[in-house]
Amino acid sequence: MPQITPQADLQTVITTFEVTPGTCQDLLDELQDTFAAFISKQPGFIGAALHVNDAQTRIANYSQWRRREDFQAMLRSDEMRSHPRRFAELCKSFEPVMYEVAASYD
Repeated sequence: MPQITPQADLQTVITTFEVTPGTCQDLLDELQDTFAAFISKQPGFIGAALHVNDAQTRIANYSQWRRREDFQAMLRSDEMRSHPRRFAELCKSFEPVMYEVAASYD
């Protein structure tokens, strides 16, 4: 489960996907399958969440990893290399960005 706190020594990755209402569910299905079958089983994976806006024009993915190197190793794996191409077919653009939690509020 993701831990959203500045005290956590983790790597947070937020990826946004620009989609159309016609491709939103297809990409969401693809992402869910990829997380369930592969990403969630990788060393250093802590947790992730997928979010969809009301207009179905954006999907946001929030994932956390023990270390930056764990996330990078997952991206470089043979299994993962084909997935970004499939994601790109289903969306206008996507961008994963690494973050550190600066503050959180309950």
